[in-house]
Amino acid sequence: MKKTLTYILLVGVIIFGLIQLLPIGKNHTNPPTVSEPNWNSPETRTAVKEHCFQCHSNETEWPWYSNIAPASWLIYADVREGRAHFNFSDWGAHPGELDEMINEINEGGMPPIQYWIFHPNSRLSDTQKQSLISGLQATLQR
Repeated sequence: MKKTLTYILLVGVIIFGLIQLLPIGKNHTNPPTVSEPNWNSPETRTAVKEHCFQCHSNETEWPWYSNIAPASWLIYADVREGRAHFNFSDWGAHPGELDEMINEINEGGMPPIQYWIFHPNSRLSDTQKQSLISGLQATLQR
């Protein structure tokens, strides 16, 4: 039994090591900022940066664990999908729809669970949700 567990552990370590060699999720480039929304206030931009920029901008901060598979795969996919959906750093090419943003924030879909599990401070209180929504509305309804 002990020999079997040792073998399984060894195989697991080897597989873990080998998946580190795969280039998936290793592209941590942040393209330059092209254009941002015309923010209604610096406070709105700060709130959006704190809660949305990690996936919805070209200002992603790549933590150390974003280099370790399989976490790197999930993080890279989330950022790529977030930027494709809308991008605060390339607003002219990838603007977001206000109604969709409000729904996601109100329903607790943003920030997503896989993000706030590792960043508990990113979870929005009801007051923070309303403040963020009000700022987005004032910015995007101009």
